[in-house]
Amino acid sequence: MTYAQHIRAILVLGLPLIGSHLAQFAVHMVDTIMLGRYGVTELAASVLATSVFFVIFIMGSGFAFAVMSMVAEAAEQGDQTRIRRVNRMGMWLSAIYAAVFLPLMIWSAPFLRLLGQTEELSLLAQDYLAIAGVGLFPSLLVMVIKSYLAAMERTQVVLWVTVGAIFVNAALNWVLIFGNLGAPELGLQGAALASVLTQVATLLALAIYPSRVSELKEHALFQNIWRSDGVVMRDVFRLGWPIGLTNLAESGMFSASAFIIGLIGKLPLAAHGIALQIASATFMVHLGLSQAATVRAGRAKGRRDKDGLGRGAVAVVILSGGMVALTIAIFLGLPEILISAFLSADEPNRVEIIAIGVTLLAVAGLFQLVDAGQVMALGVLRGIQDTQVPMYMAGFSYWLMGIPASYLFGITWGGGATGVWLGLVVGLFFATILLWWRFLRLYRMMA
Repeated sequence: MTYAQHIRAILVLGLPLIGSHLAQFAVHMVDTIMLGRYGVTELAASVLATSVFFVIFIMGSGFAFAVMSMVAEAAEQGDQTRIRRVNRMGMWLSAIYAAVFLPLMIWSAPFLRLLGQTEELSLLAQDYLAIAGVGLFPSLLVMVIKSYLAAMERTQVVLWVTVGAIFVNAALNWVLIFGNLGAPELGLQGAALASVLTQVATLLALAIYPSRVSELKEHALFQNIWRSDGVVMRDVFRLGWPIGLTNLAESGMFSASAFIIGLIGKLPLAAHGIALQIASATFMVHLGLSQAATVRAGRAKGRRDKDGLGRGAVAVVILSGGMVALTIAIFLGLPEILISAFLSADEPNRVEIIAIGVTLLAVAGLFQLVDAGQVMALGVLRGIQDTQVPMYMAGFSYWLMGIPASYLFGITWGGGATGVWLGLVVGLFFATILLWWRFLRLYRMMA
């Protein structure tokens, strides 16, 4: 295949994935916008709560990412039985993980206080997590099924189901947060309950789809769902736990930045939450491209196509680089418009929050470049099922470089929220360099 053909194939697979990630992100953005209009205190508490939830969720999603690369390879080799077993054990491991971490979310206030958060914010965040934690089960199972569908190049259904979830979540938020249609006004807890119900609906929709499509019926994903498979479980676990810890290293750095900014003040934390939501929206494009790269690399591995692997990696970098350029232009040109969309017109601290957020978006333009670079490298590495060394590289980059730099720049040197975000750039830069060095080294060693 030529580079142009690779680019086209990645776009055909990746655009629906990008759309689904943006739609999923929109689900969370609706929470942020509605809570921002409900109250700044509730918004700040939700930033802390969702930071904790996301760290736990993204670490548990490592098993789903393992399913994606393993199913892609098995599909290329025509091994239908292995496809079913990989999915079943991916769901098993995800459910076990959710059960282990649920208590941490139900009783999270002491943990948040130990990290220096105020009593008020800690208790409010715990109220949210005690409900949202139940949603960890459907959320992770949704990730497994999405990974299976992506590996089978059935990404359009993932997009449309996730788009539907936006409207379901928005309607439930309107009812449960503000107490409309005769429902009680639940505020922050209403947002959590709406998220759980939305995830359950998404799981049901995605679980039904494979049984209705002739090409996927033979996989019988839920056949003998209670039957264990020790060999395949070990394979999924072996590949998945390093991915989970790699995800933890990166997301943990961003979540740690929220806790560091929480030490500075409530208004910087609210601005951080808004700016991070905006930056995360554009990152969804790179994440979708990265997952497309994982599937393409997994299939190249299945047919032992070194040339196709290399050309695919170049193609996805070209696509990601174009998006980075567009993003930087938007962040530098329209920051006030983007930030103000999250705040009520009569919010007393509106001007101060916008001023902080504008500066953060300027820095986000810098780390968008290196953030895109590292996730592209991870995508192709996961496709060839190399996960343990990247885990160590991520841990070094984010926890030994990024987090200390954020604290140093933001707290020790008094740079505030802007200094914290500059520390994020440091961590992402090291990750990008190391991960691409790893891929190029492995690529040269291939026969």
